[in-house]
Amino acid sequence: MPGRVDPGSVERAAPKLIDLNFLGERGSVAAYLLDTPDGLALVDCGPSTTLGALESGMRAHGAELGDLRHLLLTHIHLDHAGAAGSLQARIPELQVYVHERGAPHLLGPERLIASATQIYGDQMARLWGEFRPLDEHRLHALSGGETILGGVRTFYTPGHAVHHLAYQSGGELFVGDVGGIRVDARQSARPPTPPPDIDLEAWAQSIEVLRGLDADTLHLAHFGSYPHDSAHWDGLEASIRTDAGRVEWRLAAGETLAAVTATYTLELEADLEAEGHGFAHRYAATCPPWMNVQGLARYFSRKAGRSTESGGPR
Repeated sequence: MPGRVDPGSVERAAPKLIDLNFLGERGSVAAYLLDTPDGLALVDCGPSTTLGALESGMRAHGAELGDLRHLLLTHIHLDHAGAAGSLQARIPELQVYVHERGAPHLLGPERLIASATQIYGDQMARLWGEFRPLDEHRLHALSGGETILGGVRTFYTPGHAVHHLAYQSGGELFVGDVGGIRVDARQSARPPTPPPDIDLEAWAQSIEVLRGLDADTLHLAHFGSYPHDSAHWDGLEASIRTDAGRVEWRLAAGETLAAVTATYTLELEADLEAEGHGFAHRYAATCPPWMNVQGLARYFSRKAGRSTESGGPR
């Protein structure tokens, strides 16, 4: 790795957003270029299908792909980490950081690919492209609580995924998907809730951790940078309650998953369009509503199972 320097001895550039233009949609998936005392880092990399956009975006900011020394993954979902192995193959010095619960799936991705294939079927190649295993000697498993790269703090933030991390560098806070989806400053943050790991209790705890950090700017994977203020987190918490409630009571009433999905989609679209014309389309390009319903339905099913196992209502 490059030699470490005193973090206070060099004025670091602000993070640079790179729009990965996923499936040709602008403002859908972002990566962030971050200058650290230990070299140039990238927060999330997107799937292999967006490597061209990543390379072009880096050049627009005066850097080449080969200049990267570190890749900080918020979690291992393919829209965030799919290109990690391909990048390592192209950049011999690239070090990758991920939560310890996600690391085994990057070294041996068979289960990860099988899980994603259950959701996306024959669209895997079109959406994500190749997924190469990582080099174990250049993969660093984190638990949260570490300080890396001369001053980047790590935080374990489950809820969206059990292997989710957030990173803080000075006043910049990179929150992956646990910070919600926000396609415009006028839009309230909405929770992406795809299967299989949604845990609303853990998500609430992660929000409290992040809300309390001394930071100026939130950087969302979907999409963009916003002030780190109470309004963002209040909006996200309200949206989680709304979305979860809509799914929970309809399932409890005996509605089919298809019926719940149809109604949920209409209600979500109405909410988003009320905040801004075109927001519903932009949101769906990032997180199709049917995926939210599937993840929440799995969460409530597992929660009911835990309640039964612990002697709760049967």
